[in-house]
Amino acid sequence: MEIGFLTDIGCKRRSNQDAVGVYVNQTNIKLAMVADGMGGHQAGDIASQLTISDLGKAWETSSLSEQEEIIQWLLKNIQAENELIYEKGQTNPEQTGMGTTLVALVLLEDSLIFAHVGDSRFYLIREGKIKQLTDDHSLVNELVKSGEITLEMAQTHPRKNVLVRSIGMPGLVEIDVTDMKTLPGDILLVCSDGLTNMVSDDTILKLTLDAPTLEEALSSLVNEANEAGGVDNITVLLAKVTDGVEEVTHD
Repeated sequence: MEIGFLTDIGCKRRSNQDAVGVYVNQTNIKLAMVADGMGGHQAGDIASQLTISDLGKAWETSSLSEQEEIIQWLLKNIQAENELIYEKGQTNPEQTGMGTTLVALVLLEDSLIFAHVGDSRFYLIREGKIKQLTDDHSLVNELVKSGEITLEMAQTHPRKNVLVRSIGMPGLVEIDVTDMKTLPGDILLVCSDGLTNMVSDDTILKLTLDAPTLEEALSSLVNEANEAGGVDNITVLLAKVTDGVEEVTHD
């Protein structure tokens, strides 16, 4: 498994509220995560970075290897983080209402488990095609699914950035958890909406497949988003399923 990631402030923002990380547990299983924070006074970067580092540290001390126990670990720890971020937002006026999205991938030998909350996305690139495997937990996606607006209308909807689920909401947060088999040659792509709001799925596919290395694919994707306006922070994580164990990480 070859893994790389790149995060960029973009062209318009004054701080980077995205966070990304890859962590390895005691049984040498990787947890790869992307989070996109929200909230004023830099509260968004606190929410996203805290979520990634808390989950990462907890993962590093675990010895999990079985699918069911990993699923339970994800549900329990993401819920605990949701409560922690909410409490932090309640106790500090500058952090009121802060929250973050999360996509977390646990990479097993020939399969993976992914959990997500919010509108950051996980795509599978397989046999020359790209498929979004996460469902955006956003108001506009709910409106599209109910038939109230079209996909085209969703692109320019005034409430495009409103989430119906995020880490940091009061009470229990519903976490989507799914498992799937992987094949050699699969490319896994996790990103914040700073990429997908600027670059179409077809262009993401082309740039990823045309790049000779993972590192160059990451640069191409971030550059494309910035050239299209770069209105938000941009974070991309790529993992290529191979028969080897080579790993490359970038920040």
